[in-house]
Amino acid sequence: MDSRKLFLLLGALMVAGLTAFMARSLMAGASAPMATAAPAAAPIDGPRVLVATKALPVGTIIDATALRFQPWPKELVENAYFLESMPESRNMVGTVVRFAIPAGQPITQGALVKPGDRGFLAAALGPGMRAVTVPVSAQSAVAGFVFPGDRVDLVLTQNVPGGGDGAPLKAAETFLRNLRVLATDQRTDKNTDDQGKTLVSTYSTVTVEATPRIAEKIAVAQTVGTLSLSLRSIADNGAELEEAIASGDVQLPANGDPKAEKAALARVSSRPIDGGSTFSTGADVSRFQRSSVPGKAGMMADGGAAPASSPTMTPGGPTTPAAPAGPVVRITRGNDVTAVPVGGTK
Repeated sequence: MDSRKLFLLLGALMVAGLTAFMARSLMAGASAPMATAAPAAAPIDGPRVLVATKALPVGTIIDATALRFQPWPKELVENAYFLESMPESRNMVGTVVRFAIPAGQPITQGALVKPGDRGFLAAALGPGMRAVTVPVSAQSAVAGFVFPGDRVDLVLTQNVPGGGDGAPLKAAETFLRNLRVLATDQRTDKNTDDQGKTLVSTYSTVTVEATPRIAEKIAVAQTVGTLSLSLRSIADNGAELEEAIASGDVQLPANGDPKAEKAALARVSSRPIDGGSTFSTGADVSRFQRSSVPGKAGMMADGGAAPASSPTMTPGGPTTPAAPAGPVVRITRGNDVTAVPVGGTK
């Protein structure tokens, strides 16, 4: 082997060995990182004030989860804040938000309207909405377990008469859904005892939020039959919202702005639903009840005897001809029955 190549090979081996030795020394000499505890945040020197746990839009009915007490720097405390030491700050459930409140913002005394204050119900209504009072009973109002802020469906129960002499058709129809309850018997707060537990009491009227068109339907429905409340689950709004998005009834912003989409979904989930009603008849409950409206002229939809002959119209009004003396054949055309004699008289 050439001596020059041999020297180059030996030099390369020496450089490689020296590099490996230095790398090993550096790795062995480096100390393991020590975990150091972050300095604890200094406690806030100030009173506990009432703040919003989430964003509260205008018209929100305050419940127990919407507010909480939080320490606040004393140099930033305003006179309009609700302090924990104030007795009135303990009874905010049932009040209505007059001005929008961001999450984490202290609650001011002018931002909430208390039950009984002037303009309370108007503040609870959304833009373009109306307040409608519905008469109910203990049985039709979920035994008093409906409170302001809950959402309900309206069920209309009625008897549908027909032209026959039989019993009318009994039917129930859910014709309005997702109505927000504003008050019960002029009360907008949840009654609580000294320990803060909710007291359930019966009432005779319920005030709900509705559009002008829905308000007209409720007024007519009160003259047609009996109205009942059906309390909705909180999860129902999410399921119906997904269906509305899938069917194209809800149009989301095209720019994909998360805040705009969230605001659009909030508006849709809080709107009353007018349409897509469902119904049940007496036959759905019992085999001895009807499934359709009774027929006219004594011909009932579920069976029954027909008269001997149908009335005929005269200038003076309808008259009933005398029954044929001999055998007859009854011809039925829809609800009209005609008796045709086929034999001689006896």
